[in-house]
Amino acid sequence: MLPMQAGCWLCQTPLKLPRQGLCSYCLRALPPLPPCCPRCGLAAANPLLACRRCLRRPPPWQHLVAVSAYGAPLSQLIARHKFSRVTALSVMLARLILLSWLAARRQRGLQRPDLLLTVPLHHRRAWRRGFNQADLLARPLARWLGCAWRPDGLTRRAAGHIQHQLSASARKRNLRNAFRLEITVRDRHIALIDDVVTTGSTVAEISRLLMQAGAASVQIWCLCRTL
Repeated sequence: MLPMQAGCWLCQTPLKLPRQGLCSYCLRALPPLPPCCPRCGLAAANPLLACRRCLRRPPPWQHLVAVSAYGAPLSQLIARHKFSRVTALSVMLARLILLSWLAARRQRGLQRPDLLLTVPLHHRRAWRRGFNQADLLARPLARWLGCAWRPDGLTRRAAGHIQHQLSASARKRNLRNAFRLEITVRDRHIALIDDVVTTGSTVAEISRLLMQAGAASVQIWCLCRTL
């Protein structure tokens, strides 16, 4: 893991608390989400009510929390974290998720999770990358929230094709029966963590698996939601 730098990751201003990662100016300057449906996380007229899409066909999770829409500068930080292996970004990115969840909890009265799970990588992809970026986000979140985190709770059966290279329909086919639940989740309130939610196919497949296993509720936490 690279050492934590002492300046803001975006403007390099020295920080009194380096682990926060962003200065207050850059934190306030992050592009805000437009009004979004509290369930699917897509653009909607009222951020407190389920959109028409969710009223007709609700996703298999109950709430989605995102920091920002997919775009600069957060998308650039995510790419550095995941593909350039700048894992020192983990704490700062996890803090952004925590701040967004706390704001959503105040606004929507969200249930505090008692278990964190992460979208798994196939073991060959995890071996090549050296880490699962979602696990690096979950570790500090579990500590701050005082809840359980099970990095072994979900496994991926097959490597499949890389999701962001596929169309929406191909993503669904690629994920069919792709995941396996390794722990008991009955009556647990779960937060499922990923860095980016694009079509929602991956988190939907996992959420269905969790709800079928008796989970009390599932929230999706991510850094970016593609709108």
